[in-house]
Amino acid sequence: MPPIHRATHRIGLYLATLREGGLSQGEAHILALLATKAPATVAELHQGLAHKRSTLTSILDRLVERALVTRTVGTTDRRTFVITPTARGRAVAARVSRHLAALEHAVSRRVTRGDVRAFLKVIEVVGAEAHARTHDGKRTPG
Repeated sequence: MPPIHRATHRIGLYLATLREGGLSQGEAHILALLATKAPATVAELHQGLAHKRSTLTSILDRLVERALVTRTVGTTDRRTFVITPTARGRAVAARVSRHLAALEHAVSRRVTRGDVRAFLKVIEVVGAEAHARTHDGKRTPG
């Protein structure tokens, strides 16, 4: 298995160690984003996480059902939905965010600043290539 796939899988396993009642990786990432940017529109969440719209809607449905977020119609644009964490959701989001920050901090103690800069450059290109190959019609494998 390529290291990037193994690492993303292990991050999912790391998130699963949170005692948050079985949050999925997608739910955890949305809550982590909301910990720093809330309230957020569905479009902002889509931009931040790049989930398919249907996947994002499904995840938000589960978070609403679990009373971790509310979904309301935008006041300035009624076509927009605004996602706001509830009090309980803010607490869970803060724990998820701290959990991810702890992982990043542990990693930063084992690498140099140059390593981090190079990694960020590579991961940015990986994201851009994956985006281009799924959204710009370049669905060829090579």
